Amino acid sequence: MSDTRARIHRHIESNPGVHFRELTRALDLATGQVQYHLSRLDRVHSESVNGRTHYYTSSFDSWERHAIAFLRRETARDILLTLIERETARPDEVADHLDIARSTLEHHLRGLVEYDIVEKRRDSGRVTLALCRPDLTVELLAAVEPTISSRLSDRFTRLLDQLFESE
Repeated sequence: MSDTRARIHRHIESNPGVHFRELTRALDLATGQVQYHLSRLDRVHSESVNGRTHYYTSSFDSWERHAIAFLRRETARDILLTLIERETARPDEVADHLDIARSTLEHHLRGLVEYDIVEKRRDSGRVTLALCRPDLTVELLAAVEPTISSRLSDRFTRLLDQLFESE
């Protein structure tokens, strides 16, 4: 294995769910160079979640890869943390607790529900949110340490949502 390929693999191994741009920035490599080496790494899996491609070693199954992708996004991670703390909550309670627009919450919930990370329970016309696999979600949270650039990108998106909502 080439030195560059080994560096890419080590970075993915220590940063599961790293997305492509973050990988190129962290290793200071050209996008074409990273694409070339990624295509030759057999022990690396990719998942595309909401327009971002994330990379993982083969130690994670499909559900874990999707969960990690969401845990790397600040708002989705905050939603999951709220559900870890409360076990169940109504959507309006989560939105109020996080001080986000209900539309922002629903945007993130679409993916979280689609990949069976969060479930929407309906009882007497009321919706309650809960984690599908709470213990594993907590374990995966420890594997994810978001970067400054990821946090800034997520905060910028949240700011735009708030600005558009107030109009």
